[in-house]
Order: sequence, then C-alpha cells, then structure tokens
Amino acid sequence: MRVIIAGVGEVGFHLAKLLSQEGHDIVLIDPVAEKLKIAANNLDAVTIKGTSTSYSVLEEAGVSEAELLIAVTNSEEVNIATAIIAKHLGSKRTVARISNTEFLYKKDKLNLKHLGIDEIISPESLAAREIKRLLKEVALTDSFEFEKGQLQLIGVNIDDKSHLLGKSMIEVAKINPEQNFITVAILRDNETIIPYGDTKFKENDHAYFISQQEGVDKLLFLTGKKKDSVKNLMILGGSRVGMHAAKILSNKYNVKIVEQDGQKCFELADALPDVMVINGDGRNVELLEEENINEMDAFIAVTGDAETNIISCLMAKNMGVKKTIAMVENMDYIHLSQSIGVDTMINKKLIAANFIFRHIRQGEVLSITSVHGVDAEILEFAVKEDTKITEKALQDLDFPRTAIIGGVIRDGKGLTTPGSFKFLPKDRVVVLTKTDSIGLVEDYFI
Repeated sequence: MRVIIAGVGEVGFHLAKLLSQEGHDIVLIDPVAEKLKIAANNLDAVTIKGTSTSYSVLEEAGVSEAELLIAVTNSEEVNIATAIIAKHLGSKRTVARISNTEFLYKKDKLNLKHLGIDEIISPESLAAREIKRLLKEVALTDSFEFEKGQLQLIGVNIDDKSHLLGKSMIEVAKINPEQNFITVAILRDNETIIPYGDTKFKENDHAYFISQQEGVDKLLFLTGKKKDSVKNLMILGGSRVGMHAAKILSNKYNVKIVEQDGQKCFELADALPDVMVINGDGRNVELLEEENINEMDAFIAVTGDAETNIISCLMAKNMGVKKTIAMVENMDYIHLSQSIGVDTMINKKLIAANFIFRHIRQGEVLSITSVHGVDAEILEFAVKEDTKITEKALQDLDFPRTAIIGGVIRDGKGLTTPGSFKFLPKDRVVVLTKTDSIGLVEDYFI
C-alpha cells in the first residue's frame, strides 16, 4: 500500500524503515534536503522536498491514492493541518503526532475524525505509559503481559549471581523440565541473538524470556533475582513526559518530582496535587540525600538532557535505588543500558514510531510489542484454518532461524511450545522475530 510520511525526523525515519521492509510504497516529505538525502541512501522510498501542507507537494506524493498518511513533523500545527488537508484530498487514513495532550483527553468532544484526523498520537503520553509498564516489577528490565499474564515477556540481566550463567539452552531445559519458560532473545554487545540449543548465557547478557504464570518465580530464582514491587519513586525533570508520568503513577505510587525551574514547579504543583514537587537540581547528591533517595524503589530521569538522565540514574543506582529508567534522545544509546548500569533506557520517538507501526498493521496480527534495545519485535498472531503453521509439528515446520515461537494462548491458558507441539485454529501464537523477517513469519499465518 502507499504510505506518505510527512517529517523525516527520527520518528518518520524509523517508521519508514519498518514499513519499507514489508514492501510498502513509501513517500517521504520534508523541507530539509539533507534529511531526505540520508533517507534516500538508506531506505527504499520516494523523497519529496517541500512542506506537507502544500497542495502541489501532496498531489506529487499521490495523496489521492494513499492508504495512509502519517504526519510526524516537529510542528504540531503542521501535523494537524497536513492530516486534515490530506484527508480532504483523498487519503484513506490519517495519523497526526501532537504534543498538546488536551487533544487526547478531549478528542471525542473535538470530533477530530469529522475534521479529517483518524488518529492522534502523543510521544510524551506514550512514553509515560511505557514507564508505568516498566515499573511493574523491580527485578525485571522489561515486562509485558499477554492475556492478563497467561504468558509474560520478561527481560533480565544475567550477572554472576545467576544460575543460568554458562549454561546452554539444552542445559536450561534440563533444569526446567516443566518447560514453563523459554529464552527468546539475548542482547549481547549490541547484537540481538535468537538462541538455539547450543547457545550459552554469558555474564552481562540481557536475556528475554516468554514464561507461563507458574514459570515466573522459577525464572527469577534461576536468574538470581528477588521479586519486589515499587512503592516510592522519584522523577527527575518536569518535562511533558515527567508530568504525564507523575500524573498516571501517583494513583498507585508515592511520587516525588524534582525540577530545577521554579516557575515550572508552581505549575507542576497546581497540576499534580498528589505529587510532592521539589525545586532543585537533581544532579546535586546532597539534595537527593535530603529527599531520602535511599528510600526510593525507582528513579526515573526524564529531563531534556540525555547525559543528565544517564548520570543521575547511575548516581541513584549507587545510592541504593533498585530500578532506574533514563529517557534518551539518541536511539543508539538504547543498547547501552545493559552495559553501563542503567536498568532501562527509553526513547519517546522510538516508542511513538513503534506504536504507529503496530497500530496500522492489517491481517491476523493481534499485537506487536517492541523490546527495548533489541532488534526484534514480539508479534501475536491468531491462527486460522488451513494455514502453513497448522500443517506440521513445530520441529518440522522449517520456521525461520531469525525468529522463535515463545508460546501459545489456547482456550485462555498460556502454553509453551516444545518441538512436538502442533498448532490449532484459534490459537494465539506469540513470536519473537527480527524486524527483517516479519514477512517470512507472516507467511505461516496467512
């Protein structure tokens, strides 16, 4: 299908990369020639220099034949105008990136679809929701539930306390005869490894598992982690992300937010009555000690400066905080979290791009989940009758080596999938696949 993307920043570029890998007809619009040159050299896409609110530019992009237009420039006004104009010129669906969350909260009253905007997304709001998800369990670097926890994606660092250190996948299967969890990916030295029988865990590996409910406790024991929850947390930075995060987290946790700008502190205090707002420099160790950082279960750094976020998280970790999350602008930093001591790094633009990608997909894909720092996606498929996946047992399917099936939800219960497993219609299959193999995996479910 034809997809027009207005804005070739990090969100637009990443989206174009994901969509072009699937063979879609991609057209990129941006007023900056250098951005388009980089995109043209790295992506299979048509590039057009100009503003996306221009009739002639949209006409050149073939807007009347577009299945989808995505406006993700740095200007909220341009995105809104682009989506409205494109819709009236014939684009079947439109998505606009916005920063003002009033549009999100009041979108029904505003009747944006009537104007021509089918969907709006806010990177700041999505980042806050991602932070909320990451705080579910202190010991885990990542956690995602399928079917209310019947299957769970779990991320864990492998350290010298782990019973899995040095063991191969075959040896892990022997100490877990119930097979209630499976290793689906290992991030090692910025490389994503899909593990098989002879793959061994090494120290500092960042491992990802798909587990049944009853396998989570055993997995935590084998990785040397203690199950713990978050009660008290501190947020550094009163940015839009910080404010949104504090707002949604204060319903469940005791939240303190540290902001250096005095005027912004007054605004935060008015907007967040259940949150303690502290005016000060979060890089000041004495301030953190005065605010009892040693009693915090989690520390979230979301200032506009990535280096400040990373360093403050390292300071918090050194002062006894169990869980740290740093927001970074450079996507390349995401891979560093496993090696420098920050539990998880997030990038709001990457989160937004992945959200749009999974939101616009068609077919039998029920959901797509991105894994922080890993060059792979978690896909959930609904099995139909007479598809390739139902023809043989898993071990005889010749499934792509760059993908791995982590489990199945059948009749509301999560199951892992040994080699002899046979798939049935209506099964919901959870697959981890490298991004360039999504098409190969989909062939088994079409």
